[in-house]
Amino acid sequence: PPPPPPPPPPPPLFFFNQKTENEILSGLVGSEMCIRDRNYTGNKIKMKINFYTGDLPASFKASNIIALDSETMGLNPKRDKLCLVQISNGDEVCHLVKIDLSTEKPLNLIKILKNNKIQKIFHYARFDVAVFKHNFKINIKNIYCTKIASKLVRTYTDKHGYKDLCSELLGKSISKTEQSSDWGGELTKEQQKYAATDVLYLHKIKDKLDTMLLREKRSKLAKACFDFIQYRTDLDINGWSEQDIFKH
Repeated sequence: PPPPPPPPPPPPLFFFNQKTENEILSGLVGSEMCIRDRNYTGNKIKMKINFYTGDLPASFKASNIIALDSETMGLNPKRDKLCLVQISNGDEVCHLVKIDLSTEKPLNLIKILKNNKIQKIFHYARFDVAVFKHNFKINIKNIYCTKIASKLVRTYTDKHGYKDLCSELLGKSISKTEQSSDWGGELTKEQQKYAATDVLYLHKIKDKLDTMLLREKRSKLAKACFDFIQYRTDLDINGWSEQDIFKH
């Protein structure tokens, strides 16, 4: 008898490339965006994004603890323009405010920043507080910095970036692709998603770090460091950003 026919070739493998992913996400982006949690296959986290131009609406209600971040044209608060401010109440809703001080001062946002009863969570508060202080001419108090808290309790590592904290403390993998991009023009959906993600997890990270600070008996030291940020930023803005004035 003739030999059996060869088996059919295996079906081609298709990989879910970046372009395809972006095309799919673009259909979901609007007021509500769906972000893939890459650590857990199939698990998705819903994050609503509200985008405003100029200021927060007067109807915005801040919680007692808010997460904050900023995007600028560079790392010099006195030289580089403030472009975007991100704020979240810890409810998976992220509010993005496009800033243009040449046309409008964000009075509603400034009112929240000046409210000493509201605790403000930053990651690397030294930079963001200096940016707000220089641009809005305000002093910000009741600060919590996740980078400082991490350095006080995660002494077993030198990795204290936001991405590192999300990964270790929360099991979340985030992208920092848009970190070095042009924030001065029209923002892409990917930039908006990146900016919103930077405040999405700060409340949960704070909870984890607070537990560690309490365990290591360093909560009081952390609070003293947070309170000093208002003076550290004064030094930065007035020319002592690199010099350690406490050094012998």
